[in-house]
Amino acid sequence: MREFKICLLGSGSVGKSALAIQFTQNRFVESYDPTVEDCYRKEITVNNGKEKAMLEIIDTAGTEQFTSMVELYIKNCQGFVLVYDVTKKSTYEGLQEIKNLVWKVKGASGSNAPPMMVIGNKVDQAEREVNMAAGYNYAQEWKATFLETSAKTKVNVDETFMQIVEKIEGGNSKGCCTLQ
Repeated sequence: MREFKICLLGSGSVGKSALAIQFTQNRFVESYDPTVEDCYRKEITVNNGKEKAMLEIIDTAGTEQFTSMVELYIKNCQGFVLVYDVTKKSTYEGLQEIKNLVWKVKGASGSNAPPMMVIGNKVDQAEREVNMAAGYNYAQEWKATFLETSAKTKVNVDETFMQIVEKIEGGNSKGCCTLQ
């Protein structure tokens, strides 16, 4: 069985764990418990339903004290989901440094960007500090895909993980992936 390794990256409390748990377990976690590192797994199908694959999601710490661990995860992952909280501008501003770290570890440049998504989470909240255009602009600049999500209401959660697998597969396999 093929395996896809996805790394969730972003500041603390942006909802990385909530997205992973909602995708893999179909439930929303209300309480915030800072993550050091967690791993979630879910079986999906790829190649237009012809092949089963395992999606392994590495949920990283949102603090700088674990940078060496994060670099190891980046080295071993194939796709990257950079998450910010649309209600906290500082989490959006911190993505540039995270993107730079991913590109450095993966030896990327403008012409060979790693498979990446920019995710604005918590769109169910009313008090927004980052507009949709800002996230979209980062994604365009970094050759990434952009979505806004809500782990709480499950808006674009499944789409996030299916689209990052499509990007790993080469970006031209629309509809390549389905959930089990």
